[in-house]
Amino acid sequence: MSLRKYLTSRVFFLQVLGAAAIIAVLGYLFMHWLTFTTDHGHEIAVPNLAKLTEEQVEEKLDELDLDYVLLDSVDYRSEFPKFSVVEQDPLPGTMVKVGRKIYIKINASGFSSVRIPDLIDKTYREAVPTLKALGLQEGTITYIPNLGKDMVLELRYKGRNLKAGDRVLKASKIDLVLGDGKASYVDESEAIDSTAAPIEETPADEQ
Repeated sequence: MSLRKYLTSRVFFLQVLGAAAIIAVLGYLFMHWLTFTTDHGHEIAVPNLAKLTEEQVEEKLDELDLDYVLLDSVDYRSEFPKFSVVEQDPLPGTMVKVGRKIYIKINASGFSSVRIPDLIDKTYREAVPTLKALGLQEGTITYIPNLGKDMVLELRYKGRNLKAGDRVLKASKIDLVLGDGKASYVDESEAIDSTAAPIEETPADEQ
């Protein structure tokens, strides 16, 4: 049989159909195997772990076949319970595959303490950014007579005077006593007692 007749014969078409069917079956089986081994199409929404303890995180993620990694603790945040999750990655609601690791950061057990810097004779504009950089807050501002306008004269915490090197907890409110720039001084050598009565000389009696 010539090649031309073979290519147009029924036998050839049946063989082509058979080969196509085999390829289709093999392709289906391969995709099914791939889906099974990679969980393709099976995704889980990441839960919200905020304010959960590490033990609660482990329990919740185990139920979803997810894992977690504790990265570090962060500075204490009063709006979160101690040792609870304050940050997570991926964020809640993100779709991930089974076995995905969720990275978390835990709240510290309390505020750490910081040393008060030497801010006496510094200006208000210099003092406040320094306090905020240390995690402290600006408290009440009080002005007293002093030529140095807006110059820091005292630092106070809960009514107690602070000096450089004293320790307070982060997030503490530090009260500032500033000069009002209106103090005046009088030269004592030029002071006159306006209440003093003038001394009158009594003429001597004529003899």
